[in-house]
Amino acid sequence: MPGSAPIRPRFSASALSLAALVAVARLGLPAAAGEPGRPPLVPYVIVGDSIPQSLTGVKGDPARGRAIVADRQVGMCLLCHSGPFPEVKFQGNIGPDLAGAGARWSEGQLRLRIVDAGKINPSTIMPSYYRIEGLRRVPSAFRGKPVLSAVEVEDVVAYLMTLK
Repeated sequence: MPGSAPIRPRFSASALSLAALVAVARLGLPAAAGEPGRPPLVPYVIVGDSIPQSLTGVKGDPARGRAIVADRQVGMCLLCHSGPFPEVKFQGNIGPDLAGAGARWSEGQLRLRIVDAGKINPSTIMPSYYRIEGLRRVPSAFRGKPVLSAVEVEDVVAYLMTLK
């Protein structure tokens, strides 16, 4: 009707998280750790609420990290989070806004949240991006495959640290 407000569908958090899980299940994830072209998972040490040491031994590239975060087919971050991405429509609102992430958390705290947020909050719906063991409800085609490589984790951490 002319002059009436557009109708916007409303979804519950559980419906949105289910939609995010379906989207993740449909994506073609990278080759599994240990497969040709994919290095094995790098061991890491959790200290308190962080992984203080880089998974690669070097800082990541913030520009590549931004590209990973903004790409729904790679990082999938914007399915649940919003952030300073004016070019990306329909950002999530389930997780915290990524704007200011580098001011709220240390590099090590961000690294643990990306690697395995379940270590901080066992009931989180955020996926483990660099863990392959002990996961539940993972489709068989995706078992044993980290969502991000160690280099990609470090790139995302480097980008998020720029968001002060």
